[in-house]
Order: sequence, then structure tokens, then C-alpha cells
Amino acid sequence: MSIHSLVISFCLASFLQVSAQTKVPSAEEVLKPAYAKATAENKKLMVIFHASWCGWCKKMDASLADKSIQPLINRDFIITHLTVHESPGKKEMENPGAQQLMDKHGGANQGLPYWLVFDKNSTLLANSQYKPGENSGCPASEEEVAYFISVLQKTSSLNKEELELVRKRFRQNEQ
Repeated sequence: MSIHSLVISFCLASFLQVSAQTKVPSAEEVLKPAYAKATAENKKLMVIFHASWCGWCKKMDASLADKSIQPLINRDFIITHLTVHESPGKKEMENPGAQQLMDKHGGANQGLPYWLVFDKNSTLLANSQYKPGENSGCPASEEEVAYFISVLQKTSSLNKEELELVRKRFRQNEQ
């Protein structure tokens, strides 16, 4: 075997190894353990569809992770993310099957982030449309935040004071 053939073989093997290590899991592979955890902990599952370029997606994550409300949200929800709508050079980051799931639950042409709330049996309880065809995404306006709070009222054990903390935190997103 020539040196040239050896180098090409080595490069190909390295590429295949890296490709195998970076395989993005399918939506089903992401959701299966999330549902198992939701079932084990008697919680709801919040699925957030996002993309690496999406500023509002980052605001949604920052809001949910804010120390003022994170313990409240985590008490009732398992949160997981599925990647969709990536830019052309990053399509390999998308979770196979995620777009179909988003579309199935009203998310076609709705923008990002788009979120869904399921019970532990995978029954859809809510989506991020605060009115037909209008995605609240990362709630920020009074109307979007009011809708998000109404979803939390129906799907969580948060009391009035806790819901007010969530409302205040999400209203900061409009600034």
C-alpha cells in the first residue's frame, strides 16, 4: 500500500469516526427518555423547538433557567429541546423527525421557538399559539405572557404568587 493510499485511508477512517460520534439523535430518541423521566417524576413534558441562530429561543431558555423561576418550572416540567429550521450550513444539527412533530401539533410556519406541553402519556395539553396562527414563542408581550400563564395554570401546580413571578420574568423579555 502506498503512502498516499495510507493517508487517504486514515483520513477516511477519521472522518467516519467523527461522523459517527456526532450523529444527532432523532426526535423519538430525544423524547423517549424525556417521557420516561416525566412519568417517573409525575411531571409534564415541555418540548421546545429551537435553532442555534434564534435569539428568541435563547431568551426562552434564559427565562426558564432564571434562578427566580427555574425551581418553580422544574417542579412540574421536564424540558427538552428539538432542533429545527437550522441555517443551510447547519442542517446536520436538526433532530430527524422534529419538524414533522412540530408540524403535526400546529407549528408549521409558526416561527421559533415553538413549544408544546404534553402529559406523561404523550397527550398534547397545549401549544404556543396564543390565538390561531399566532405563536407566542418566547412570551414577552402582555398578551403572550398572559397566555403562557394560562397554560401554566392548567398544567402545573403553581400558585398565584408563583405564577406572578413567572409573569414578571417573562415580561422582561419585551424590553
